Parts: sequence; C-alpha cells; structure tokens
Amino acid sequence: MSATVASFSVEYHQFLDRDGRLIGDDTPELAKDFEKLISIYKLMVQTRTFDFKAIALQRTGKLGTYASCLGHEAAQIAIGSAMRDEDCFAPMYRDYGTQLYRGVTMTEILLYWGGDERGNDYSGPRHDFAWCVPIATQCLHAAGAAMVYKLRDEKRVAVTVVGDGGSSKGDVLEAINAASAYNLPLVIVIMNNQWAISVPRSKQNSAKTLAQKGLGAGLHSVQVDGNDYIASHLVMEEAIERARNGNGASVVEMITYRLTDHTTADDASRYREDAEVEEAWKSEPIARLRKYLESEGQWDDKKQSELEKEVAKMIDIAVKEYLNTPSPGIASMFDYMYAELPHDLQAQKEFALKEAE
Repeated sequence: MSATVASFSVEYHQFLDRDGRLIGDDTPELAKDFEKLISIYKLMVQTRTFDFKAIALQRTGKLGTYASCLGHEAAQIAIGSAMRDEDCFAPMYRDYGTQLYRGVTMTEILLYWGGDERGNDYSGPRHDFAWCVPIATQCLHAAGAAMVYKLRDEKRVAVTVVGDGGSSKGDVLEAINAASAYNLPLVIVIMNNQWAISVPRSKQNSAKTLAQKGLGAGLHSVQVDGNDYIASHLVMEEAIERARNGNGASVVEMITYRLTDHTTADDASRYREDAEVEEAWKSEPIARLRKYLESEGQWDDKKQSELEKEVAKMIDIAVKEYLNTPSPGIASMFDYMYAELPHDLQAQKEFALKEAE
C-alpha cells in the first residue's frame, strides 16, 4: 500500500512582463499608485547610476574591491519598501538598494568599500546589521534577531538576503530550521541571480526552485520575478506581515540576473556567454518599470533627463564627501574590539603609533 501523506507547491508571482505590460486579470492597487512607483523608479535609477560611479572609482584606484548590484535594483528596493523602520535588515554585501531606501547614504557605502569601517556605522536604522561578506552568516544573525523579537513579544520582523550560491550553505538551513522550530518572525530572501560567482544555477543543484528549501521546514515558500518591482514588493509585504502577525517565517526566491561581474575582482566574460547576458538585459528591471510608467502617461524623456541630472549632482556630492573624509588614523584598528586592550595588542598599538610619527 502507498498513499500521499502531503503535497506541496511553490507559487510564482509576476504582474509586469519584460516589456512593461500588466499581465493577468487581477491588477493590484500598487500598479495605479503612480506617486509611489515614480519615487521607486527614481531610487532605482539613483542606485544604478551610483553603482556605475562606484565601479569607475574602483577602476581608477579610488575605491577598493566593490560588489555591484547591477540588475538587482527592483528586488532590493522592493525589500526595503515592504519593511517598517522598526524591522531589522541583515544584508549581504551588495544590497545597496534596500539600504538606500532605509536611509544608508551613498557616502557611507563608498567609505566601507574604500576600507573605512566607519562606513558600517551608517545612518540607516541603528538596529540593522552591518554588511556581511562571509557567505550566508547573515541568515543566522537575522534568525537571532527574530528570536529576540519573539521572546520580547515585539511586532518586529527580521529580513535577510542570501544569494543562490549562498543558499547552499548550512547557515541558511539552520536559520530555516530555527524559524520553523520557534515560529520566528523571519523572512529569508534568496536572491537568485543565476550565478554563484562562476557556478551557474544549473550546476548548484537539481531542484526546480530554490524557494522549496523552506518547504522541508514547513515555511511559506514562494518565487517571484525579481525584475518586477510591483510583484516583488507585494510578495515581500505579504511575507513580512505574515511573520509580524505570528503566522510563521517565509522563504522568498527572487528571480533576477547579475548583469555584471561578481565583484570588480572578477571577470565574468571568462565563464559566461555574451549572448546570455544580452538576453538578460531584455528583462532588466529599470527599463521595464520605465516602459510601464510611459505607457500610463506618467513618464517621458524630459522627466528622465531631469532625473539623470539630479542624480548626477547627488552622486557627485557623495563622492566628494567620501574622498574628503580624513583617514581614521592607525590607532583605530585597536580601539573597538576590547573594552580593555590586552597587553600584547597595547604594545602593537604603541609600536604602530611610533612608526606613524
């Protein structure tokens, strides 16, 4: 005898197709909230323009290794716009769109990638976590924050992001299991940009989706077109409110594409075909939202030109602030790890200060 004891499915959500046209019969209210969509579009353009500038700074020796967010703008900003200020964000190392929405400044981003840890002491919500370069450990940080909110009976949610490659790390499964065991107010976003540095999604595992990693723990698990801001925002809003209301954690897989190198230390042309990247550009998020706004009479070339000039000025100011920020000084590397500096490090600090004279 055999019987099916349980069956599962993963929903896929999309409202805007690659040409910026509404699809489906159920048009969400957000699709007609043009004031909101225009503000989001402006931030998407700012994020991308800033990204290009940061890469240029690195190429000219004015910034350290930098992780681009090119192609992720809609997905990242959708995460930020669905959160409340009191919620907690535990980022990976390229989540600038989310962070800019939450108040982190462009100057602070540049400081961090310029090697100045003061960039991590940013202007966004003080309870958000710093950038996390070790792969997937931020998922456990978020689970820990969610545990605190649960124990304190606070109506707050922890949100974290991990890449498709990072989702293979044990840290992610541990966070998922903790969320299941303790019914934590947690949302884990798997940002599936198709490449774990040089390893394509097709070689990472044979699962049909990455969202289904949450199903084994009984979590709400969905997939969304991450290049569609409207769908991404609504999926995140639902997942966050589910968690806030005590209805459990979620795993949200956002389908997007990394349109450039993994970081400025990478050369993606060595492992990706040009034709694949060219095809991905046809689905990119900024052009998609612009086409939709234009079709609704909400955007035009004149507004685009004005926006580009405004954004360029904002970025120039941020770059000047970054380049003109005085060095923190050599002693700073010793000052923030211990309440009382151990004798061996005290000796090293004194030596460093003497050598710097």
